[in-house]
Amino acid sequence: MSTNPFGKFMDNSPKGAKKKEAIRQDKKKMKKEARAEGDRRRKELYEKRMGTYVKPPEEEKVKRSYGPPVKGPGGRKKLHFDKHDKVGREGISIEKRAAANAAQVMPLNKYLAHSGVCGRREAADIIKLGNVMVDNVVITEPGFKVTGKEVVKYHGKTLFSQKNMVYILLNKPKDFITTAKDPQGRKTVFELIKGATPERVFSVGRLDRNTTGVLLLTNDGELTQKLTHPSFEVKKIYEVKLDKPLLKADAEAISAGITLEDGPVHVDSIGYVDPKDKSVIGIEIHSGRNRIVRRIFEHMGYDVKGLDRVMFGNLTKKNVERSHWRFLNEKEVRLLKFMNQSYVRKTKEKNVD
Repeated sequence: MSTNPFGKFMDNSPKGAKKKEAIRQDKKKMKKEARAEGDRRRKELYEKRMGTYVKPPEEEKVKRSYGPPVKGPGGRKKLHFDKHDKVGREGISIEKRAAANAAQVMPLNKYLAHSGVCGRREAADIIKLGNVMVDNVVITEPGFKVTGKEVVKYHGKTLFSQKNMVYILLNKPKDFITTAKDPQGRKTVFELIKGATPERVFSVGRLDRNTTGVLLLTNDGELTQKLTHPSFEVKKIYEVKLDKPLLKADAEAISAGITLEDGPVHVDSIGYVDPKDKSVIGIEIHSGRNRIVRRIFEHMGYDVKGLDRVMFGNLTKKNVERSHWRFLNEKEVRLLKFMNQSYVRKTKEKNVD
């Protein structure tokens, strides 16, 4: 029995802040349902326009199993119903099939973000400007749903959502080579990342056996081609340990530009890492020519005792110990894919003598 005999006379409906919150939640629910219905109608209109619309099968009636009869009031028999899920033509419950279909679709701005173009907020602005096409139709609604089967283009370039793409940053140690197999039986960098992923990855460019530092490994062939393409020169910073202090005149000569056997070479900057030890040099360069840093100092009469790549593009070995690795995050991949201009220099921007 109720402890308050006057409870039935009281108005127990929410009041004040609780009432406002209840109203807000009701409005939020209605807006969500309206958006879902709008997305469904837009998709249906788009599919009808493209000739790919398929009318969904009508749901079958609810199947019921009749349990044992039980006596109701007055001794009359009544039936006990056990409701089962609605079942479609394939024998899969309508609810489960709808959930599976929902898991396969995503908003267009999310698709662009997963393709590495930019973040979701920036993608929404790009779509609103009319820069994105889906199956050759300009779409300006960021919430437009795609399944991944469509051809999505951004500025004419076909995009692909990242599926099983792997990007690994390795802090390479000495005495490891960057080829997958070595006839001489030497150790390879792939031994260091063994078990990291079931996907087959390869190194982006190469580091000499005795060169240490930042090395990118991936199975993204398109990104690899872009990072190694001659039309772009990716920023690289090295720490060089020489056999003797670097003379100021030699440093100035290297900075001004020197000519090697395969042509002139220019560095972006060069300086002493430690003013007290002028045999340790920092050098920034964009050229991707083979053994370029070692050849620069050998040309000037120095022997390179140690060479460590501390930066490649926007990647550094910060918080990654020697011989260890980590996966790249989404932002790092995006910067690599779309070539943030602070990390690359186009060929036409080269300095000249």
